[in-house]
Amino acid sequence: MAEACWGVGVIGTGFGQKIHIPGLQAHHRTQVVAVQHRDADKARAIAATHTIPHAFTSVEELVQHPEVQAVSIATPPFLHFEQAQTVLNAGKHVLLEKPTALSAAEAHTLLDLAQAKQVATAMDFEFRFVPAWQRLSELLMEGYVGQPRLIKIDWLVSGRADASRPWNWYARKDQGGGALGALGSHTFDYISWLFGPARRLCGRLSTTITTRPDPETGAGKSVDADDTANILLEMADGTPCQVTLSAVTYQGRGHWVEVYGDRGTLVLGSGNQTDYVHGFQLWAALAGQPLITVEIPSRLDFPKTYPDGRLAPFIRVVDHWVNSMDSGQYPAPSLREGVYSQLLMDLTHQSHEQGRWVDVPV
Repeated sequence: MAEACWGVGVIGTGFGQKIHIPGLQAHHRTQVVAVQHRDADKARAIAATHTIPHAFTSVEELVQHPEVQAVSIATPPFLHFEQAQTVLNAGKHVLLEKPTALSAAEAHTLLDLAQAKQVATAMDFEFRFVPAWQRLSELLMEGYVGQPRLIKIDWLVSGRADASRPWNWYARKDQGGGALGALGSHTFDYISWLFGPARRLCGRLSTTITTRPDPETGAGKSVDADDTANILLEMADGTPCQVTLSAVTYQGRGHWVEVYGDRGTLVLGSGNQTDYVHGFQLWAALAGQPLITVEIPSRLDFPKTYPDGRLAPFIRVVDHWVNSMDSGQYPAPSLREGVYSQLLMDLTHQSHEQGRWVDVPV
């Protein structure tokens, strides 16, 4: 007997059309039944393009439709709180893009509401679902490196290195723009997943491209969101963790996680500048030995890969969400992990503004 499908509405039609809609349509247990866009003609056109039966201009209309049991939100971060609140108040399950909201207080309000409504939530923290990352997690759990001595993370990409790239919400700090939101939200989640909680942190944020052309007039428009972040963390066990994030580094080395311990070393990395999921490899070395490539077990392989590397791990996020909706259990990554990631982002801003180390609340 075939398992029933969950009817899903999609809010957000940029990243939503690139990843959320195709990912939800590829999963055998989810059916995209509705889409929302504030412009009625665009909403209908998007629905027709993706063979979605219903199109709405408001979130309120979408969540009231009886076929919508769950909602995937793929809008910019400044819209997350209000939209997710509306969805949760309607008692619908939520899959939310990162960063969670504009503050840890907003994120915690959403978590409290989800718990009160007893609905399943999932965050699109995709790296938890990428095979090479999963093998790194296993080796760390097995104690391959022994006692960690240093964690070093570089995520250096060129997506916003061209100063002629037009101004949009990403340029605004008050709308959740910047490298810390785009890259740091992921980074703080996987640091917690792989290494546990942090005790304190120190952050320095930079805006190196301070104006971008207005998309309508071409005139220079002010940018106040960060494009580079340097963060030091002290983990709960005392291990130092060094993080460098930048979206403006031509020929940046890509995304690398290095773990040095008293028994061995693990290095995970990808130099792919055009796809932040494709291309990861894992290397390992016991103390005093050269690094060797780690073969990723076939049991961790994606059932299917796609030209856009983000799609396969997103489908695994959907699978995780479906399992949560089926079982009524809410394992990571849920809104709880979204709150923690947002908290570390808030503390990074606080540290930058105050010029000092700040403690992470237990």
